[in-house]
Amino acid sequence: MNDALGRSHMDPKGGKFAAWLSLFASTGTLLCCALPSLLVALGLGATMAGLVTAVPQLVWVSQYKGYVFAGSGLMLSLAAYMQYRARNAPCPIDAKQAAACATSRRWSKYILIFSIVIWATGAFFAFLAPLLLS
Repeated sequence: MNDALGRSHMDPKGGKFAAWLSLFASTGTLLCCALPSLLVALGLGATMAGLVTAVPQLVWVSQYKGYVFAGSGLMLSLAAYMQYRARNAPCPIDAKQAAACATSRRWSKYILIFSIVIWATGAFFAFLAPLLLS
């Protein structure tokens, strides 16, 4: 999409999709590393064993956590780049649509920040906590 000055802007909907995709990806890192560590730290090892029994795919995610974190980090980077590119994209002139556009941008930013916090928490428990404990 081009504005009146001929500058190219990304579609804000793409930024919103990228934000939700990054949240989904960072949730995978949370399930693989942060949640199990939290359950064990709280003395809920039996709950963790039951969770792994019910969802055996968690073991696979934990085995390949390097790839999971690399992929989700790449998606988070892409989402942040798309948010950055769309930050000055024009909103519609109609007041209702402009308000919806501003709200959508604000929520996309919050979702992205929340995703990064989840990703960082998972990265800490997956990679840094074992080094600190050994």
